[in-house]
Amino acid sequence: MAKITVQNTPITVFDIEEQDYIHLMDMATAKDGDSRAADVIKNWIRNRYTIEFLGTWELIHNPNFKVVEFDHFRMSAGLPSFVLSASEWIERTGAIGLPQS
Repeated sequence: MAKITVQNTPITVFDIEEQDYIHLMDMATAKDGDSRAADVIKNWIRNRYTIEFLGTWELIHNPNFKVVEFDHFRMSAGLPSFVLSASEWIERTGAIGLPQS
């Protein structure tokens, strides 16, 4: 694993099958500290624009992406009752763009 520095914050970059990924938890920790990092990510992934971005990325890079599950999330994203974790996104859609470390 390598590190890059973004606005004086060290961010882990790791390699999975010759693809580089940045560690979202490092960025979330820099924003609100360790105790709130998971909440920052959960709030970010609830956003309709985030779901649209993630789904588009998966459609381009992941032939096994479950589009029907994505459509369900896309329709619900942004509603006050919508809650989604990264692990649920990965499990239900077969996503590969948010690897868990």
